[in-house]
Amino acid sequence: MTTGFEQMEQAKGTSRAGALPALTFQGSRAQVVADAIRKAILSGQLEPGQQLVERELSELFGVSKTPVREALIGLVGSGLVDQNQYRGMTVQSVSADLVRHVYETRDLLEPAAIAMAARNISDAEIAEAEQLLGEAAERGARGERVELQLLNRSFHRSLYLGCGNPLLCRYLDGLQDLVALISIAGWTQKKTWEGEYEEHRRILSAVADRDPEAAEREARSHITRFVDQMMENLDS
Repeated sequence: MTTGFEQMEQAKGTSRAGALPALTFQGSRAQVVADAIRKAILSGQLEPGQQLVERELSELFGVSKTPVREALIGLVGSGLVDQNQYRGMTVQSVSADLVRHVYETRDLLEPAAIAMAARNISDAEIAEAEQLLGEAAERGARGERVELQLLNRSFHRSLYLGCGNPLLCRYLDGLQDLVALISIAGWTQKKTWEGEYEEHRRILSAVADRDPEAAEREARSHITRFVDQMMENLDS
C-alpha cells in the first residue's frame, strides 16, 4: 500500500504545484510548512494516526528541520497533530470523543457569535460572506473537497468576526482546524455538499436580515445536524 509520504513524494516528483502544495517562502518558513502540512492532512495525503517524522518532512519540503518542528508544534496547538511521548507526532484521529468535545464547544460559542454578528455586521462583511459562499458552491460543484472546506471555514469566520468580540473570535479561531478535519471525515459519509451549502445560505440570510434570533437558531441547527450525523457514522 502506498503511504501518505510516498504519495506526496510522487506528487513532488511529477509536479510540485500539483497534489503537493508549492512552497514559496515569502513569509515565515514555519507558517508556509504548516500550511502545506495542513492541506496534506485535509486532503488525505497524510492519514489519521500517521507518524509525522521531522526528517522526512524536511526532505520532502526542502527545508531544515527547524521550521518543520515549529510547524508541527503549531499544528499540535490547533489540534490537527497529536503529540505522544511514545509515538511522537501523529496526524490527529477523528474519534467520537473528539467530535463530541469540539462540537459541544462550538455549540456554546458560535451561535452566540452569529447572533451578535446579526446586530453588528457591516454591509461590506455581508458582501464578503456572500462571495465566499459563492466560491464554495463553485468548488463543491467541481468536487474540490479541500478547497471547499477551506472556503467554508472562511465563510464561518467572516460571519462570526462581525460579532465585534475579539476574545470570542479568538476562541472560535482555535477550533477551525479541528472543525475542518471532522468535516472532511464527515464528507466521506455524505452524498453531496449541497445540504451544507443550503444551511450556510439560511444562516447568511438571517444575518443579512439583521435577525439575531433566526441567525442563532440556524447556526445551532447547522452544528447539531452535522454532529448528529457524524456520531451516527462513528457508532455504526
